[in-house]
Amino acid sequence: MSADSTAELAAAAAQRHVVVIGGGIGGLVAARECAEVGMRVTLLEAEHALGGAIRSADLDGVTVDAGAESYATRGGHVRELLGELGLADRIVTPNAAGAWLVGAPGAKAAPLPTGGLLGIPANPFADDVRRIIGWRGAWRAYVDRLRPPLTIGQERSLGTLVAKRMGAKVRDLLVAPVTAGVYSANPDDVDTEVAAPGLNEALTRTGSLSGGVAQLLAARADRASKAPGSAVEGIAGGMSGLVDALAADLAELGAVVRTGVVADAVERNGAGWTVSFTEVTGDEPDTDEAVVHNETLETVEADAVIIATEEPAARALLAGQVAGLGVAGEAPRIEVVSLLLDAPALDAAPRGTGVLTVPGSHTAKALTHATAKWGWLRADAAGRHVVRVSFGAQGEPAATAELDDETAARLALREASALLGVELSASALLAAHRARFMQSQPASLLGAADRRRDVRGAVQKVDGLGVVGAWLSGTGLAQVVPDSIAEADRVRRGLLWGDDGPLSTP
Repeated sequence: MSADSTAELAAAAAQRHVVVIGGGIGGLVAARECAEVGMRVTLLEAEHALGGAIRSADLDGVTVDAGAESYATRGGHVRELLGELGLADRIVTPNAAGAWLVGAPGAKAAPLPTGGLLGIPANPFADDVRRIIGWRGAWRAYVDRLRPPLTIGQERSLGTLVAKRMGAKVRDLLVAPVTAGVYSANPDDVDTEVAAPGLNEALTRTGSLSGGVAQLLAARADRASKAPGSAVEGIAGGMSGLVDALAADLAELGAVVRTGVVADAVERNGAGWTVSFTEVTGDEPDTDEAVVHNETLETVEADAVIIATEEPAARALLAGQVAGLGVAGEAPRIEVVSLLLDAPALDAAPRGTGVLTVPGSHTAKALTHATAKWGWLRADAAGRHVVRVSFGAQGEPAATAELDDETAARLALREASALLGVELSASALLAAHRARFMQSQPASLLGAADRRRDVRGAVQKVDGLGVVGAWLSGTGLAQVVPDSIAEADRVRRGLLWGDDGPLSTP
């Protein structure tokens, strides 16, 4: 681009004002995309802290991730963003020791089997598989090899597919703990082709589900040998470093960031928009509902609005301006209780880097032994241990939902003791923190793709309006980041090059 063209673009961008509603990662990334080309940007966030599901907590001087603790490396989008923000030297990989599984009827706690895909074993007679599902379960799973293959795409439900091919024990004792831990979802509700692309096709080629899993794993191993690396990474010091870096970048780019304000309405105003918002007063950290003082109503004018809130708030803002949004998805309420422990019995990481539970066997859905998983945190904790206990799943309220913080911490301590197989007395608990989340529906749920398509199609019919967030992109930074970049680019191109844009051609 010539110097004259660059100057023209910068001058045109400076005429445009974008308001971003929501200061989670989706909103921060979208705001940065617009500010980078010189647009004026105002970001409004209801909480008093930015970051959404990425948040930190202080446990007796130890900073821990209270929400998301890592990101998937697929696509390379998050790593690229970290590089742009100067955080490449803080990227770390987790301890390679695997997770354990507890709660299988009649089976002791054991390492989660390797050599599988979403818990589906390539070899049902492998010792680590048979230890959990038993000989009867292994022989039932072997029947998969004798059954005729399915037509490609015939069975969309992962749970139904696994139960039909390999039996209920594989579904309930191996697959369900993984989908509950990863997606907070029942495997029957998970779309096979989204969660495991190519599995149905591989099943048809090989003639069995276990054979299809083996083929996909071999292909993955081949790709990994050419581009080795962990499937997930984190940031030394915690994932909140990403939030801090994005906020600093926005400040340097001249964006206005306001926290503690809730957007009440988005209304068309000629060719632009008016956003009304109110100050939040008297709210408490990590509560679902904020107390809003409506007398502090303010408005801001914008050429475009990007909504980056959770699904209920986003739909409420869109409802008056967008038709054909379709039905809302069910978003589970998740709680994570982080514990700082003086527990020498955990020094040897007796159950790896964490524990998944068979649904229905424990009140906790999963546990992460964070100081066993992350070297930087182990060093910061100075001989103490951090564990994160997760509660709640799709269709299952968190067991801590109605408890006060102290009682919730005691429950988390009891669950940690049971899941780790180590006696943890009340005196071992040095500090605790509780975080509440609305977990967006994962992209892999049946029907999720249709719901996302309905929303995106309806929003894109309205000039100067965009929507980002995990409820549309799918959960996880590897999906949120590129989706937010793409949607922000669509909105800013519309402002600059659309029919009424300053760079539009006559």
